[in-house]
Amino acid sequence: MEPNDDHPNVHAPFSAAEAKQLGLTSEQLRGKGFVQVSQGIHRPTDWDFDFTEAARALSAQSPGAWISHVSAARIHGLVLPPWLSDSAELHLSKPRMLPEVRRTGITGHNVLACPDEVEQVGDLWISTRARTWLDMARILPLPDLVCMGDQLVRMPRPEFEDRSTAFATLNGLWKLVGRHSNLQGIVRAREALGLMRVGSDSSPETLLRLAMLDAGLPEPELQISLWDRQGAPSADAGYRGRRIALQYDGAHHLEELQRHRDRRRNKAFQDAGWTVLVFTQEDYADGFKEAVLRIRDALKQPLKDPAITSGFASGG
Repeated sequence: MEPNDDHPNVHAPFSAAEAKQLGLTSEQLRGKGFVQVSQGIHRPTDWDFDFTEAARALSAQSPGAWISHVSAARIHGLVLPPWLSDSAELHLSKPRMLPEVRRTGITGHNVLACPDEVEQVGDLWISTRARTWLDMARILPLPDLVCMGDQLVRMPRPEFEDRSTAFATLNGLWKLVGRHSNLQGIVRAREALGLMRVGSDSSPETLLRLAMLDAGLPEPELQISLWDRQGAPSADAGYRGRRIALQYDGAHHLEELQRHRDRRRNKAFQDAGWTVLVFTQEDYADGFKEAVLRIRDALKQPLKDPAITSGFASGG
C-alpha cells in the first residue's frame, strides 16, 4: 500500500491517542486524506483493508478490552470452517463491570475472564488461543470445535514450525473449562474436550476420526510409527493390532516430491504386512462416508501373515 500523500508515516488505522502522537489536528482528520471508521478511530482514505491492522486500532482505542472470538481466532491462525474463515467482523470483549461496547460494526461481549486468559501481542490485546477456543464453543458446531481443539493440543514438528511445545494441553483446557461453568457453550466445550486427541495434524484427520466414531468403528491410534526408531515411516492413524494404516493426503501431497515420499512411506507399511488406506480431498468433500465403508471392510479382513516380512517389520 502506498503511504498517505499528505502524511507519509500513516499507513494503517489509528486511535485518537495515536493521532496526537502523529501530530494530526482535528482539521486534518476531517480532510480528504482520512476516514473516520468509528468513534476515536480513523484510517487513511487509500488504506487497503487489513484485518489485523483494523483489530490493532480497535484495541488501541479500547482500554481494558481485548480482541476475541472469531476475530481472535483469525489473528491466531486457528482453523475455522469456510463460512467463518474470511469473516471481517470485529469482536471486542470487556470485563463485565465495564460498560457494553457500543460501536458501529463491532460485536461487543461483556465476559468474565481471568488475567491469564488475555495476552498482549505487540500493542494488540487479545484473548489467548485457549480462551478463544472456549469463546468459540457457543458459535462453532461440535466437529469444528474439536478441530480447533486438536490444533491447540497437537505437538509441533520443530523442523517445520518455530516452536517446540503445544499451544495448550488437554489438562490445561479442562482446568479452563472448570473455571467457567456458567459460560454459554460450556456443555459443548466439555463434549469437544472428550473427543479431542493429541496427534491430529489437520482438520481432515480430525473429521475422519470423528466420522469413524460416529459410524461405531473402534477409535484409531494416531501417528503410528512403523518402527520404534527416529525417522521411521508413520501413518496419520490406524490400528496397530490389525496392521491397518490410514493416511490422509491433502493438497500438498499432489506435489511430485511429496508424492514420491508418500509412495515410499506406503510401500514400507505394505512390505511390513500392513493394509494402507489412503484418503484425499474427495473423501473429505463427502464427509468421509466412503472412507468409513473402506475402513469397516478392512477391519473385517483376515489379518495378514507377518512372517513373510518379519525382517522389514522389525526395521531390518
